[in-house]
Amino acid sequence: MKVLEQVSNFVGKTFAIWVLLFAVLSFFIPSGFSWIAPYIVPLLGIIMFGMGLTLSKKDFQEVFKRPKDVAVGVGAQFILMPLLAFFLVTILPVSTEVAVGVILVGCCPGGTSSNVMTYLSKGDTALSVSITAVSTLLAPIFTPFLVWLFASQWLPVSAGDLFLSIVQIVLLPILLGLGVKALLGRKVEAGVKALPLVSVISIVAIVAAVVSVNQTQIAQTGAVIFAIVVLHNSLGYLTGYMLGKIFNMEPAKQRAVSIEVGMQNSGLGASLAAVHFSPLAAVPSAIFSVWHNISGPIIATLFRKQKEKSHRNEETKTMHSAS
Repeated sequence: MKVLEQVSNFVGKTFAIWVLLFAVLSFFIPSGFSWIAPYIVPLLGIIMFGMGLTLSKKDFQEVFKRPKDVAVGVGAQFILMPLLAFFLVTILPVSTEVAVGVILVGCCPGGTSSNVMTYLSKGDTALSVSITAVSTLLAPIFTPFLVWLFASQWLPVSAGDLFLSIVQIVLLPILLGLGVKALLGRKVEAGVKALPLVSVISIVAIVAAVVSVNQTQIAQTGAVIFAIVVLHNSLGYLTGYMLGKIFNMEPAKQRAVSIEVGMQNSGLGASLAAVHFSPLAAVPSAIFSVWHNISGPIIATLFRKQKEKSHRNEETKTMHSAS
């Protein structure tokens, strides 16, 4: 079990490398990965079950301790990101399927990797986890409604079908994970240590499946989709950070809200697109999954350096005052 834990930690820390590697491999050897496509939904269910196992009472108690902070993060997630997605696909030349795919990923809740990036950025990790948990639990209501609101002008959208899918592949696995943890208690802890490995394998498989099935379309329109994804993600970080400042949050909270708003649950976006729209509509989510594993560590490093610089300035001021 110790070896499995070490492997799991290593794979978790090198997550971005594996996503990039298999995205490239599946692009150049699509036949080697296209067989995974039918398993996208169960793979996401496994990730969400793992999330349920890692959640604790403390995460939910945090919501009641500081409801305003959580509400700001969740509100920004479900208001700013869909609006930014809609704005980008309206002003940029993209196909119908790509427009719907970008809006879909914009309407998804926060991704679990945002918690890790917030921790690395020296941000408020407890706040990040609470925002992720609340936005994920609210996703069955908000994501279908927002996709219907913003995307139905491009393609027919059944909010009811999306609701049922999100309940099945997000809410039920999380509740099952919470139930298993409540029943087995500490017996689950050994298995939880292997979760980073399971999550990385599942997300890498989802990305590889989407890329392999859409290899031709990505070759033709990949650059435009990539540009939109980078803009969407970057504007998410920026607007989330500015929102934290507007609400007079302390710097650690500002960093948490910025990362939480900028990073989406791209696995959910890819799964919903593949089931309800078209394989091409899943491409923005796949590219987002690759990109936010590049941008996440970059923004976390920038924020960490910002905090260290601020800390040094405070120490210098203290020394000058003392002298």
